[in-house]
Amino acid sequence: MHSSKWVGAWATGAAMMFAASAASATTVGFAQTGHESDWRTAFSASMQAAAKEAGIEMKFSDADQKPENQVKAVHDFIAQKVDAIVIAPIVETGWDQVIKEAGEAKIPVFIVDRDVKVADRSPIVARVAADFHLEGKLAGAWLAQASKGNCNVVELQGTVGSSPAILRKKGFEEVISLFPGMKIVKSQSGDFTTTGGKEVMESFIKATDGLKGICAVWAHNDNMQLGAIQAMKEAGLKPGKDILMVSVDGVPDIFKAMVAGEANASVELRSGIGKEIFDVIKGYLGGKHDYPAWVVIASDLHTQADAQHMIDWWASQKKGG
Repeated sequence: MHSSKWVGAWATGAAMMFAASAASATTVGFAQTGHESDWRTAFSASMQAAAKEAGIEMKFSDADQKPENQVKAVHDFIAQKVDAIVIAPIVETGWDQVIKEAGEAKIPVFIVDRDVKVADRSPIVARVAADFHLEGKLAGAWLAQASKGNCNVVELQGTVGSSPAILRKKGFEEVISLFPGMKIVKSQSGDFTTTGGKEVMESFIKATDGLKGICAVWAHNDNMQLGAIQAMKEAGLKPGKDILMVSVDGVPDIFKAMVAGEANASVELRSGIGKEIFDVIKGYLGGKHDYPAWVVIASDLHTQADAQHMIDWWASQKKGG
């Protein structure tokens, strides 16, 4: 009988200790944009792997490209009293109230990838992201060199109102404006998707009588560019040969397109940045409060010259190398 009581007491105590431990475990809510591109899917996987490695419980919400879903997810995270909130915003605006509420609940907010425009950024610890403006400038500089400063460009824009669409366009235009023979002659949003890129390119092909007089396609991400390549091939055109193709992200399929001679250049937006993001979160929760407002992730330009190397690198990552 005494033994039975002791075992029962031990089990109760152990359960209480486990519950206390679970309650004290770090929990982070992540409001992701969606799964609109290969880059986005790889980024989500990086965040999930980094959270697991850090021993952090990550509550994940996929907004499916709908801003209202993201705002609701952040409200839910606040109600759940998570230790920190990470937002990869779809668009820059519409965040003032919910970020203010996170601040009032004393929950630190971290912005990743795209940015937000809010009147009060005090609840935001830091933004961890690449420099989208620089990405546009790198793409523009590559095209200026490749075309010798003489090029009519069609542009596939990203999601309207999103920071990468705004800043990549701005950076690209700043560079090509230095060359009188370079200009964007058509521009439309493909919403960062392969389908969107294909549909917009089909409309460009019809409007320009088979892209006559067009020197290059500039896409704000690789997936739209891959869709554009499909549309161009179906129309009997030769992307990467007759028309220069430059974009942003550095996903495996764009490197395969480069090897096939169907794409020319891509500015890499690193997707495997989950560790960097969780290092900042853990550091802040651990008492380090001197992070810069913007933790910049480096960007690199890749061309056909190193495309096979990048394919091999991606393959090694899948194998855990």
